[in-house]
Amino acid sequence: MLLRLFQLLPPDGVKIVLVLFLSFLIGIEREEHKKQTEHYAFGGVRTFPLIGLIGYSLGVLAQGQLFPVALGFVVIAGFLLLSYWRKLTTIPTAGVTSEMSGLATYVVGALVYYDHFWIATTLAVASTLLLELKAALDRITQRIPPGEILTFTKFLLLSVVILPVLPDKTFGPFQINPFKTWLVVVAISGISYGSYVLQRLTKGHGGVFLAAILGGAYSSTVTTVVLAKRSAQGEHRHLFAGSILIASGVMYLRLAILVGLFNHQLMAKLAPSFLVLAALASAAGWVWSRRRDADTGDVSREFEPKNPLELGAAFLFAILFLAMLIATHLAIVHLGSGGVYGLAAITGVTDVDPFIMSMTQAAGTLTPLQVAAASVLIAAASNNLVKGVYARFFSDRKTGTESLLLLTGLGILGLVPLFWLL
Repeated sequence: MLLRLFQLLPPDGVKIVLVLFLSFLIGIEREEHKKQTEHYAFGGVRTFPLIGLIGYSLGVLAQGQLFPVALGFVVIAGFLLLSYWRKLTTIPTAGVTSEMSGLATYVVGALVYYDHFWIATTLAVASTLLLELKAALDRITQRIPPGEILTFTKFLLLSVVILPVLPDKTFGPFQINPFKTWLVVVAISGISYGSYVLQRLTKGHGGVFLAAILGGAYSSTVTTVVLAKRSAQGEHRHLFAGSILIASGVMYLRLAILVGLFNHQLMAKLAPSFLVLAALASAAGWVWSRRRDADTGDVSREFEPKNPLELGAAFLFAILFLAMLIATHLAIVHLGSGGVYGLAAITGVTDVDPFIMSMTQAAGTLTPLQVAAASVLIAAASNNLVKGVYARFFSDRKTGTESLLLLTGLGILGLVPLFWLL
């Protein structure tokens, strides 16, 4: 029936109905706001539809010219300025939300005339939601520390500002691509930042087990050191040793995602091994952490991650990535595949991400695909062994010994796929 009614109306009549509906939507929300305040408030269910109709009418009269519509916008803005001035005389800290929504309503009317129906509807709905959700948005702003806003801005700087301006071309004998290099930095930062946000949101909730899962996505090496230091009292050695193993299991999932983003052929060779190793480490770590400890009480999560989006760290990672790309090329040219395997084993002592990400760029071009896959497995296994040493050094003797044995076992298992890759 409603469809038939619209069919009976002329095209301009349908547009006027749409303007009235969208303007009324904003106006009814402002009418509810007026009822809740004791002071002067601008507009309601009549004023906002009138503003929308003015915007549409000026679009009709302008006949496609922009100047009359812009002049009408200025006139409406003048009236709204007078309204805001009156509001300030009664409320010194008055907001300008209602007046801005009035200007948005005028734009909605003009957009409908120019047949931008989707934009007009989206603008009206978004305006209504922003007005209606004021209390919820205020609560969110109170929960977000000022430093987190800066952190998110840094991520936007890395991904939206810097990345698009870099050339997507290869330069030099090492085939260095600035765009892909920085894209690797953005990918690493994005996954670490996502884990960081989840850990911040779950602050005060969940225990060591949750921290191990989220920390493994952030940095399994850092998580291992933090958990090892936390376990120094030796009261929950099975819990901490198992959680350290889980963090390394999550590391394989993290590496699988990163490799898959940049080199599908390399991922095809590594995916089965990575998934099996992640599942085995996570399952074994969970079973081990469930073993009875001397102290059976709950362990609170007393540690939080640091901000992963320091600009200096991002540029340092980019430099390390390029250095690993060049070192890999030199090793394969002058030392053969054995040199690349040796380099992979050495990089496990520190952060394996620059080396593994350099393999995603070199595999199939500078480095044979099979050699690159084997190198990634060697680097991850080497890193597990080094993390076991870290755990043994920073935790108490029993917890450290258990962690070292578990991570050594995972490192050995991580080398098993080499038998069908080499």
